[in-house]
Amino acid sequence: MKLAIASLLFGSAAAFSPALSGNKFTSSTQLSARKPFISGNWKLNPQTKDEALELASGIAASVNEGSPDADVALFVPYVFIESVMEKVGDWVNIGAEGVCPELAGAYTGAISAPMLKSVGVQWVLAGHSERRVIYGETDDYINTQCLKLIDQGMSVMLCIGESLAEFEQDLAGSVCAVQLKKGLKGIAKEDLDKVAIAYEPVWAIGTGKVATPEIAQSVHETCRAIIADIYDEEAADAMRILYGGSVTPESVDDLMSQPDIDGALVGGASLDAEKFGRIINFKTKVAA
Repeated sequence: MKLAIASLLFGSAAAFSPALSGNKFTSSTQLSARKPFISGNWKLNPQTKDEALELASGIAASVNEGSPDADVALFVPYVFIESVMEKVGDWVNIGAEGVCPELAGAYTGAISAPMLKSVGVQWVLAGHSERRVIYGETDDYINTQCLKLIDQGMSVMLCIGESLAEFEQDLAGSVCAVQLKKGLKGIAKEDLDKVAIAYEPVWAIGTGKVATPEIAQSVHETCRAIIADIYDEEAADAMRILYGGSVTPESVDDLMSQPDIDGALVGGASLDAEKFGRIINFKTKVAA
């Protein structure tokens, strides 16, 4: 099995581009036409407010006039949102790691979209694999989160991606198609400027494994074709699709040089100001 996984990781990207019936969409834009989006997901970290402020300060210091013209965001635990916002100022957008689709009522422990909006949150994650697997959040529930956020005038980063078993069966494209179609259901084309997609192969999250740039590009290209199927080519060309899955300072430049990779959703490396600073200040490579 290890040999099979290795062959997929380092072999041909063709296995990651399942054919879309009747679709001959080819992206007509490059990264330069879509503003890059570099984001970090702190998850259940760090453990204290002081640690959060120190980390946020270090990350904000890495964003300067010499940095790429990119959106930068941190998705942080609810309890740190306001204090981290104050610490980073306008350099970094502070988002939430999740939201309850209900607006009010008897939902102990829940946080609503209006609550988040009231403290200045604009971006919220939905559909992260850890929420899908650990907390049992379904595609329908995730779609309700997306719709509620957009209804509140907020923005959502919809996370999609295949499991290890699906990866081994070459089902990345099929899984992404289902998650995209269900997650985006009911969202009008004119509201897609409030949506970003994060492709995170579950097998690469926190494992140290990262898809080769060619494999990641292939899946992103497939996702863009799926969006064209759902909406049209204009919508697909405009959609920012980020890659997540053990992104590091060593891998970011090659990833960001791919035409359909518009950014990164970073986990572990976003907990290290120096590493995440290097990712924010990525350097795209020009093809020879």
